[in-house]
Amino acid sequence: MASVNKVILIGNLGKDPEVRHLEGGVAVARFPLATSETFKDKSGQRQEKTEWHNIVLWRGLAEVAEKYLKKGQSVFIEGKIRTSQYQDKEGNQRYSTEIVADNMTMLTRGEGGQTEGGSSFGNATSTAGTFSGGAAPTAAGVAQDNEPDDLPF
Repeated sequence: MASVNKVILIGNLGKDPEVRHLEGGVAVARFPLATSETFKDKSGQRQEKTEWHNIVLWRGLAEVAEKYLKKGQSVFIEGKIRTSQYQDKEGNQRYSTEIVADNMTMLTRGEGGQTEGGSSFGNATSTAGTFSGGAAPTAAGVAQDNEPDDLPF
């Protein structure tokens, strides 16, 4: 039987990405992403629930995150869920669940301003402003995406 491991999230960064460069120059970025939902409880009071997700970006996506992402910004993330297990210092079995991103779209511009289309980074290669997960954006690609559009919405 076929199976699918696909995660789609839109949320806000809980802190600036932490980027490390492994042997061979491979970059990996990690940051927490908050997604929130609101609902009314039994008494009719409005409640908000925030879920935190550990996001991992590799190679070119990690370099883009290092350069452009900041705490509080909104991003659209597509990827897969990965759970790993390890033993802590006391020998207890622990589990860690992360979202390994394949694609990322920045939804917030600069100082908290919103952008309609966002800037996409990931595996798609046909759209302006979209880059391969293994390559960082060119200056022309980023500048082109910062142009204001003439759309009425």
